[in-house]
Amino acid sequence: MSKSEHTVIITGATSGIGLGLAQAFLKDGFNVVGTGRSSARLEETATRLAAGERFLPVAGDVGNPAVANVVFAKAIEAFGHVDVLINNAGIFTAKPFVDFTPDEIDEQIATNLKGALYFSQAAARHMSERRRGKIVNVTAAIALQAHAGVPALMAAALKGGMNQATRALALELAPYGVTVNAVAPGVVDTPMHAPETHDALGRMHPLGRIAAVADIARAVRFLVQSNFVTGTILPVDGGFSAGR
Repeated sequence: MSKSEHTVIITGATSGIGLGLAQAFLKDGFNVVGTGRSSARLEETATRLAAGERFLPVAGDVGNPAVANVVFAKAIEAFGHVDVLINNAGIFTAKPFVDFTPDEIDEQIATNLKGALYFSQAAARHMSERRRGKIVNVTAAIALQAHAGVPALMAAALKGGMNQATRALALELAPYGVTVNAVAPGVVDTPMHAPETHDALGRMHPLGRIAAVADIARAVRFLVQSNFVTGTILPVDGGFSAGR
């Protein structure tokens, strides 16, 4: 396949939502730069996507401050520029807050917050200079509406922080023609959730089911295609965040 005029960086592209986003944007004609911690898994992903030169795998831990700059440099070297950043990499752990160890807290902060901030910095520098671009953060509906049955303080704190950062960065980058938005999914059908749990998890959503990865991909694509939407947190949660 020949290279495209448009390029998207997707963090955490080897499974779940990230893999679905990679498939969707390749179908839309984008070059896709996908990140993941494991080189082997990224190579497996490249083989699965079968996109040839239009998929560039770059291994690295998003929580490492140097990785974002490396990914952007390789993307620009391969494709000339970056049009879209999707901060998708994340960890979700549902357990009582008092049970988190210091190492677990550090890991959550590094992946769920620092990674998105480092990549957004690199994107802001590049996109501001070009005076165009889109940043989309994948956060979480649990950060919009707490649930007594889901002990998820870390997700609420860190993804909630990214929701606020989304609004603040949208204002900061608006003069440069760069939009910044977020999608806040409910529970999604990914390898994170065993099939036998889907019915119970689905009952937490007023629509009575969990989301398909395609539901999230459609929302992200809408925000990427929109030129007059910025600073928006879009719940894609079957009504979860609407209330009880």
